[in-house]
Amino acid sequence: MAVTTSPLLVTGGTGTLGSLVVPLLRDAGHDVRVLSRRGRESGDGIEYVTGDLLGNEGVERAVDGAGTVLHLAGGPKGDDEATRNLVRAASRAGVRHLVYISVIGADKVPLGYFRSKLGAERAVAESGLPWTTLRAAQFHDLVLTVVRKMAKLPVIPVPGGLRFQPVDAREVAERLVELTLGQPAGLVPDLAGPTVYGMAELSRGYLRACGKSRLMMPVRMPGAAGRAYRAGENLTLEGAAVGRRTWEDFLAERVG
Repeated sequence: MAVTTSPLLVTGGTGTLGSLVVPLLRDAGHDVRVLSRRGRESGDGIEYVTGDLLGNEGVERAVDGAGTVLHLAGGPKGDDEATRNLVRAASRAGVRHLVYISVIGADKVPLGYFRSKLGAERAVAESGLPWTTLRAAQFHDLVLTVVRKMAKLPVIPVPGGLRFQPVDAREVAERLVELTLGQPAGLVPDLAGPTVYGMAELSRGYLRACGKSRLMMPVRMPGAAGRAYRAGENLTLEGAAVGRRTWEDFLAERVG
């Protein structure tokens, strides 16, 4: 396998998405450097650097010599500040391409998580570096975590009007690798799953796959966030790239 001399830096390279992306980059013949909060032994073309983006620790060392940075690291809050720390270090290091994964609705859903993602998007776009940002729908894995927890209740609450267009993490990984190895493209078309589901449909699919049954109770989502979700601001119904694997496909693999 041919190996490039300039490593690709992947933040969050040990997470759900990163663990799919890193092998694909290696298969494409690239050395990969992974920034992680926990130390790991390097080898097989993968170098692990310990650091913390939010605490701004180890970031300079991680970006040093990296021609391209794929920023996957994220959390429930603080993504905007963490990304600004990365951008400053990447600018000083002369990074040639900064790729970021965001979420559909970052500019429309009035919740702290989405605002933080939008702040991170702006930090990337205003960095002065060549950049690419992909907004993706919620992963099947995240939806599974939610419905699995809800299925433990005797009655499952079903927020009215709440819909999702879940996408397979492997398809997001493949698209990100394509973008990372390509030319900077700015904000590219969103990537969503092939089907829009209400929460009741997602829960019923999971219950069927598990051979369980539960009562469901409709509830109303209040406030501005509820209005945004009922308006489908977390969806991309037109002009998006659409994945192939459905929620049912995912459940058959993971639960059935």
